[in-house]
Amino acid sequence: MTDPISHRNATAHAATRATLEKAERKINPKGADKHEAPAAPVAGSADKGVNLSNVLDRVKAQPDFDRVKVDAIKAAIKDGHYPVHARRIAESFVSIENMLHD
Repeated sequence: MTDPISHRNATAHAATRATLEKAERKINPKGADKHEAPAAPVAGSADKGVNLSNVLDRVKAQPDFDRVKVDAIKAAIKDGHYPVHARRIAESFVSIENMLHD
């Protein structure tokens, strides 16, 4: 489905929303109500625009992966304690092959 205003795919909007929500959770981890409406601007105020530049900076500052989880997996592999399930790996390859041939 294409957005009639921006002519972009709705999936792209969902991905952007998910990224912003992830950044918000990292910035505000205590669970404060993120859906709380911001304070309404005072009528007649000189600032009529919305400043979103700090949101973009916060999103760019966040890594695209969970560093703690990656480090834990690396340590488990190095120590020989990372479980490898050959059957699950084989089933995944079969699924990928089926997707490629469809």
